[in-house]
Amino acid sequence: MLDALTVAIGVAALALAAWCGHAAWRDQPTKDWHFIGMAVVTVLVLAQLVIGLVMLARGGKPDEGTVIFVAYLVGAFAAVPAAGMLSLTERTKWGSVTVAAGAVVLAVLEVRLYDIWGTTGA
Repeated sequence: MLDALTVAIGVAALALAAWCGHAAWRDQPTKDWHFIGMAVVTVLVLAQLVIGLVMLARGGKPDEGTVIFVAYLVGAFAAVPAAGMLSLTERTKWGSVTVAAGAVVLAVLEVRLYDIWGTTGA
């Protein structure tokens, strides 16, 4: 897959986690600008989802199997939006904690996606 995009998503996810973690530390809920940050990260992950599916359609084979690769792609795509939706229901600092945790989960999923695709899937 595209290594640069995977790294960019991981870095953006960790930056979002730090940003929302800082808001939680200051006892603040998620604000509109946090949701803009979540949207940016989600657009990056959507691009990764599309690229991953196109690479599979062109005959690319992940090292650890197609089904698990697609499952991780979909899970990565859902991580931040799901955390954002949960933060809307919790309008305290815990909403910010939820988004920070979802962003950390996304960063971990990106590392796992890199491992699943491997070097022979290119």
